Amino acid sequence: MKSSDFEFLKLEQNQNRVSVLTINRPDKLNALNRSVLHELDQLFQMLRSDPKTGVLIITGAGEKAFVAGADIKELSSLTKQQGESLSASGQAIFDQIESFNKPVIALINGYALGGGAELAMACHIRIATENALIGLPEVSLGLIPGYGGTQRLPNLIGKSKAMEMILTGQPIKAEEALNIGLVNHVASTADAMGYTVNLAEKMLKNGPLALEKAIEAINSVYSTNSYTKEATLFGQLCNTNDFREGTNAFLEKRNADFKGN
Repeated sequence: MKSSDFEFLKLEQNQNRVSVLTINRPDKLNALNRSVLHELDQLFQMLRSDPKTGVLIITGAGEKAFVAGADIKELSSLTKQQGESLSASGQAIFDQIESFNKPVIALINGYALGGGAELAMACHIRIATENALIGLPEVSLGLIPGYGGTQRLPNLIGKSKAMEMILTGQPIKAEEALNIGLVNHVASTADAMGYTVNLAEKMLKNGPLALEKAIEAINSVYSTNSYTKEATLFGQLCNTNDFREGTNAFLEKRNADFKGN
């Protein structure tokens, strides 16, 4: 498979070994549907042994969004079994990103909500533009984050703040994300790509095997089997009336009326 074979992903590779991957679904604010997730899985497998890529930057097409979340229309019909399977599948793909053998930098250029925030958190480093908005609003749909968000967010910013973000579902702006350690840097929209490429080039001055083993060693601190629990709970919520009400309300552009069942 070649990079040109992907429908929703655009890969630009330069001689300096800094590759830029753009989630290219701007009419849907780059939302993650099953096709995008499948393509991400295929692309990361392809790039693992690709000598043209030394560092990978992930960003979103357009000026509004990195990735605005999952495709709610796809989510709205999930059964318990389907929900658990989807969650586990998304976790596996994002785990592949987190454990990738080369540095992966998320350039968060706008909305990074739900699955978009989880994608950014799976990357090794996060750079946000000034207009970035990051959040996990799944509880407003009667769900929880299902692609590793309940596990990675506490590791990045601490349990208490992660509880606040997930239980309120409220997004935070770039400066707050910087202050709590969710992103590494905030850059202006005009300078963000240049800043990120410069950071990538600093990494590429170092030994590639050292970079790979450093990533592996740091990730070992956070190794856990609790992702299975997240997928199980995600699937259970897909079997509730609140989940159906939450997703239907979103699609119908109205406030949800949750009953607790």
